[in-house]
Amino acid sequence: MNELTLPPAAELLPAAAADQNPAAVYLASLAPTGRAAMLSKLRRVAQLLGAEDPLAVPWAAIRYQHLAAIRARLIDAGLAPATVNATLAAVRGVAHEAYRLGQMTSDDYQRLCEVPPVRGQRLLAGRALTHGEIAALMDACLADDSPAGARDAAILALAYAAGLRRSEIVGLDLADYDPSTGRLVVRGGKGKKDRELWASNGAAEALGDWLAVRGSEPGPLFWAVNKGGRLVPGRLTPAAVRDAMRKRAAQAGVKEFSPHDLRRTFISDLLDAGADIATVAGLAGHASVQTTARYDRRGDEAKRKAVQLLHLPYRGRAAAAGPTIRAH
Repeated sequence: MNELTLPPAAELLPAAAADQNPAAVYLASLAPTGRAAMLSKLRRVAQLLGAEDPLAVPWAAIRYQHLAAIRARLIDAGLAPATVNATLAAVRGVAHEAYRLGQMTSDDYQRLCEVPPVRGQRLLAGRALTHGEIAALMDACLADDSPAGARDAAILALAYAAGLRRSEIVGLDLADYDPSTGRLVVRGGKGKKDRELWASNGAAEALGDWLAVRGSEPGPLFWAVNKGGRLVPGRLTPAAVRDAMRKRAAQAGVKEFSPHDLRRTFISDLLDAGADIATVAGLAGHASVQTTARYDRRGDEAKRKAVQLLHLPYRGRAAAAGPTIRAH
């Protein structure tokens, strides 16, 4: 479509000038988890513009009308409002770098930022696991007396009881956990933010069992286990965490879930237990309580219980009238 046609990249940037490519500069400024997410969104926009490589798009040539047309195309593709808005945010992030690199004027950048977000909300993605499902997953790990059983129990424990993302789980080092206090330091989370968590009761026990198998050698907290059941020192990948959870779900007869569903369950269960949402946001590493609220999967039952906390001083007409006195 004409409204999405931009000049060839060669007319704007030399292919080798990565330090002058606003997309490359923008992506380099993000944490690894955010980088992967935003790269996929920039790739989607690049495809709309007829390019496969987001780094080959002349982002500094994008103007208000281009981003407005991109927004319309994303909506027409049936994407959720949150996905469209995240994609627009990625383009604005690249445009900001183009402005800072002197490739876009302040006026052009400000006009581009005036493209409005998409309003509306889809049904929440993912699900919360029940306490019975979590118990079944732990039993499946306990039934496996190989090192993988102890490791997977500890991974599941941190995904649920600490609400860690896959990337945060595999990024942990042995030195980040203090068994004497249960203190766990998560370094370089989303937004490049560090935070402290504490493993207690069952989570601390699961980590203790894994450390008894792993040993005290410095390095990644979680190692691979080969088909022979032998430990292989080295950091796991996020995909390995996903595969381990799928394996335990199949063994436990638990309906398929994503690793992020355990994080949703962590947030939902804390809120259900009465934890303050600001505290939960801090534990989850969210910058905003609005983000935390989107993870809440407690459903209508929690809403019903919340409403019952209110007391309306209304006794009804019969009670208010009191006993009727008849004249003799």
